[in-house]
Amino acid sequence: MIRPAQMADAARDEQFLRHALDLARQGMGLASPNPYVGAVIVDAQGNIAGKGVYTYGGVKHAEVLALEGAGNNARGGTLYINLEPHAHQGRTPPCTDALIAAGIHRVVASMPDPNPKVSGQGFEKLRAAGIHVEVGRLEVEARRLNEAFARYIRHGVPLVTLKAAMSLDGKIAPPPTGELNREAGTPRGGWITDEAARAHVHEQRHENDAILVGIGTILSDDPLLTDRSGHPRRRPLLRVVLDSQLRLPLESRLVQSVANAGTGEKDVLVFSSNGDETKRKELEARGIRIEELPSTSSSRRPDIHAVLRRLGELEITSVMIEGGATVNGTALASRVVDKVFLYYAPKILVFNGSIPFASGTDFREIHDAPQLKHLHLHRFGEDFAVEGYLRNPYDD
Repeated sequence: MIRPAQMADAARDEQFLRHALDLARQGMGLASPNPYVGAVIVDAQGNIAGKGVYTYGGVKHAEVLALEGAGNNARGGTLYINLEPHAHQGRTPPCTDALIAAGIHRVVASMPDPNPKVSGQGFEKLRAAGIHVEVGRLEVEARRLNEAFARYIRHGVPLVTLKAAMSLDGKIAPPPTGELNREAGTPRGGWITDEAARAHVHEQRHENDAILVGIGTILSDDPLLTDRSGHPRRRPLLRVVLDSQLRLPLESRLVQSVANAGTGEKDVLVFSSNGDETKRKELEARGIRIEELPSTSSSRRPDIHAVLRRLGELEITSVMIEGGATVNGTALASRVVDKVFLYYAPKILVFNGSIPFASGTDFREIHDAPQLKHLHLHRFGEDFAVEGYLRNPYDD
């Protein structure tokens, strides 16, 4: 039988661990390519004595910051943390050594480190030192928080989220008119979703290291592709364009925003496979970074698998695809998409020639179609969104 005191202890553990998760979320945009970690130290009397949030620029890990805040009150206390403390030498000494030296009595953690090379070592070292370790509370939330890090650290490629806004009949834009839209920030044909959903897109961008589109999106909509959430970032959102023939206009807002930034940061990366050398030099002179990658035999476009491998080499842990029908179809057919976030507006675009969400895919039978799992529904006024997974980021 579970005693009332045990139930109270469990509720208290969850409360402090949830606080650690909330702290970890404060590291969004500031911790990559490392994981989001928050730590809370509760002293022997049950009071919060110290807490910490990991940021890449701050170097010190969350548990060390919490120990510094707690001081001598850490002795005999409990550490609440969303991710296993590390026991290896990296940019900082092992956090397990600091916890042992500080006299921590108990550690409550949500999940092991997703890095298979070190997973479990931190818990093992703490237990060997006589510290009581409990693992698994709020694990689902903790795994979702660090799913990008898990995909990156296990496979060397970023977590790929496919995002699109569309009508109820699956159309992302009305028929092309042949005229380029130059109204700042407005896609061709106007917005499909309302302001609340569009604001959420910037929250999504903030959670990602990079955003990826095809050259067709640039030519049609002239987007800026920036993170306008207002939250701080350690490094700018990397804007990635697939442009096999270097058709990126010099007068586009993407190019102009780099030229006018004045920071020297090359936050626009163009992947090409057959670009004109003169155009290449013109773009590079304006601060655009251009890399050549092998193309697929069928399309002559940069191979999407090679693109993601290269982004992984650049320590990009997460990328959101905001492309058009061709890029969306290619990503799905290539099986590189980990999750989707699809916004829907209560509209039906019945116009002949309206642009579908994805095109050019090789799926011919119902059983071949990608199947979403672990669905979450979100509401934004009259609009709504479907979030789901095509692959578990933690799978090998």
